Amino acid sequence: MTAMQPIYIGIDTSNYTTSICAVDESGAVFFEDRRLLQVPKGKNGLQQSAALFQHLTRLPDRLDVLQDALSEKMIKAVGVSSKPRPRPGSYMPVFLPGLLAAKGIAAGAKVNLWETTHQEGHIAAAEASANLPIEGDRPFLVYHLSGGTTDLLWVKKNGSGYTIRELYSSLDLHVGQFIDRIGVAMGLSFPSGKEIEALAMRSNGNFPAIPSAVKSGAPSFSGPLTAALKLLDQGVPKEQLAASVLRVVATSLEKSLRFAMEQTGIERILFVGGVASNQLVKQRLQMRFGETEERKQRLYFCDPYYASDNAYGVALIARNCEES
Repeated sequence: MTAMQPIYIGIDTSNYTTSICAVDESGAVFFEDRRLLQVPKGKNGLQQSAALFQHLTRLPDRLDVLQDALSEKMIKAVGVSSKPRPRPGSYMPVFLPGLLAAKGIAAGAKVNLWETTHQEGHIAAAEASANLPIEGDRPFLVYHLSGGTTDLLWVKKNGSGYTIRELYSSLDLHVGQFIDRIGVAMGLSFPSGKEIEALAMRSNGNFPAIPSAVKSGAPSFSGPLTAALKLLDQGVPKEQLAASVLRVVATSLEKSLRFAMEQTGIERILFVGGVASNQLVKQRLQMRFGETEERKQRLYFCDPYYASDNAYGVALIARNCEES
């Protein structure tokens, strides 16, 4: 009789995506289902109640698909992101549907349920896909860049998880909010990152400068948004405006990182979150942080596919917790 293959399930219900993933004992993905939440045209995201409702209405069907994929598989553990960040008071209702689903699967399979956070899931997915070398307990920096987060973190591997200390966060708008708000103002869909990047790639290189604002390592994007909206009103072509937006994003991140590296002495930086998938921002940072390949290796970028919200990292954390 053939032994059933052990698998580990991860679930993440963020403000943007309903995500389910399953990995085997080696960490290889054998099942994955990600569905973006639907945002009405012209809107800058969803209210928590609307996002929560979408998760509740779509999870039953997605779990049926998962069940069909589990033939000849044995669930060893279930992981779920039950809150945004690993810090006291971190809470968003949107993660409750995923938590309820994960508890039901774990109870039915009579296996352990491992609760983690959305941010730690991003870090785990990035660590695996960016091939970040983990050297004992040597810390590294993580820049979590998304529509809901602009956090520069001090991180150290801690057994099956991470020890995380927040160094700096955005003073007002998150970097993804900045990109999405100017994108929606330009008539693009939400989220706007991919369309902004596509437009910027078609610019002729002669785009207006938007001033960056960084205070003691913490970036601010409300001023850049005001400047970008003014340029839009002045009739600056969308391709040029998109290039200006991504350039000020890269400049702001560079200033923030240089301050953090000087303060901590750490030169290994892992980029996670949806904005980390932007290739123009990545190329600009790589160019600004050094001309040689050796120096560029201080920067580690999550695979673009796993930079956006996903449950891959959550599944990996469940596997690591169960096997530790």
